[in-house]
Amino acid sequence: MIYTPEKYSIPDEKMKPFIDKNEILEILKRTESPTKELVREVIKKSLNKKRLSLEETSILINANSEELINEIKQGAKTLKEQVYGQRIVLFAPLYVGNLCINNCKYCGYKASNTSVKRVTLNEKELIKQVEALEDTGQKRLILVYGEHPKYDPEFIAKSVKTVYNVKKGNGEIRRVNINAAPLDIEGFRTVKKSEIGTYQIFQETYHIDTYNDVHISGIKSNFDWRLTSLDRAQEAGIDDVGIGALFGLYDWRFEVMGLVRHVNHFEAVYKVGPHTISFPRLQNASGLDIDKKHLVSDKDFTKLVAILRLAVPYTGMILTARESSKIRDEIMEFGISQIDGGTNIEMGGYTNESEEQELDNEQFQINDNRSLGEIIEELVEKEHIPSFCTACYRVGRTGEHFMEFSVPGFIKSYCQPNAILTMVEYLEDYAKPELKEKGYNMINKKLINYTDKKFKSKLLERIEKVKKGERDLYF
Repeated sequence: MIYTPEKYSIPDEKMKPFIDKNEILEILKRTESPTKELVREVIKKSLNKKRLSLEETSILINANSEELINEIKQGAKTLKEQVYGQRIVLFAPLYVGNLCINNCKYCGYKASNTSVKRVTLNEKELIKQVEALEDTGQKRLILVYGEHPKYDPEFIAKSVKTVYNVKKGNGEIRRVNINAAPLDIEGFRTVKKSEIGTYQIFQETYHIDTYNDVHISGIKSNFDWRLTSLDRAQEAGIDDVGIGALFGLYDWRFEVMGLVRHVNHFEAVYKVGPHTISFPRLQNASGLDIDKKHLVSDKDFTKLVAILRLAVPYTGMILTARESSKIRDEIMEFGISQIDGGTNIEMGGYTNESEEQELDNEQFQINDNRSLGEIIEELVEKEHIPSFCTACYRVGRTGEHFMEFSVPGFIKSYCQPNAILTMVEYLEDYAKPELKEKGYNMINKKLINYTDKKFKSKLLERIEKVKKGERDLYF
């Protein structure tokens, strides 16, 4: 069964389209050439952990001098440290099926691309992929599905339950997020019962004319159906949702504004913002067929991530292995809080012994091919805390409750110690001796900064329990 707009009527005003193209363009025009004082005033507001309005976001977008761009980035770095501390959450994508009925000009999996080998993992194949990921130390996955009648809510829910049931040694997957097609409310309810984490749906572009141009056919060609999809998820009780835009389809300035407008909508209607914002940037792909005039330079890309960090202080920000290790390392300093590691997006790729990934069998090109262990070692050397934490989701700190902790910055008090505990697990179960030594040296440095002796004692006690074989301890 496939869920289409024609089979579903929008019952109230909450799920009506909320992007006004002319409003966004008018604000961008009105805030051209902002003064230094005005830009610094907006940065100051963000550092007080206040979400920015569309107009304030536009002021930062239109700040073009090197001096002000550097101040925006420094502000974003400071804000990230205040809210999230120094930990970086790690995950891996796992493609379950690449069947698709849509024709999207930018996507390697478009229905018309006959060079792609179409695959849907069966239960046995899915288990093998999860076991391979657990062998590397992964604890968090995002399952990715094409848009096809085969991948209905029941199929998605079943695959989620399969993943959760895979245990190999000390390995287990503790959080399964979803990147899949929009559903109706009942479909989202079915998926929710499988105890998913975040449900991601990216609008791709918030500019409706561009959207209509690049989505040639298929259900995805309906702009409004996709735009209101996560409203339906909220109505179904999924209060952890992820949004994103594919930068390079249209002017990045407009897309940033579209993302902030989406955030504003969630907060106004559901009293909760998105759990994550993602920043895929258009890269090479099999069968790519778009106007490349809006491709985003490294300079603009780093700036827009910093702006969104300031615009939405409490939201997790994801940057995938589409980007090079150089860009990812730079942007982590002033915005990104989640990255994937050891990524392979070929169907069945995690058990493929070949080191070469074939572009014709991928949705897009991967530009950071470091293993999970290599990424963790580099994070440790830069004194970031690699984190596999899943505590918030599992103790109910999601949706509006998560906002209560994250908006004032209290979430840092949970994130950092929980990150340390998951890092100790990794060091004990998967790390090579050299990384294990580096990891414990880094953890000991972090522990020096804990001034609350009672809490520090509890943390040290749990660290010792993990070393002695206990697992999955958290605050």
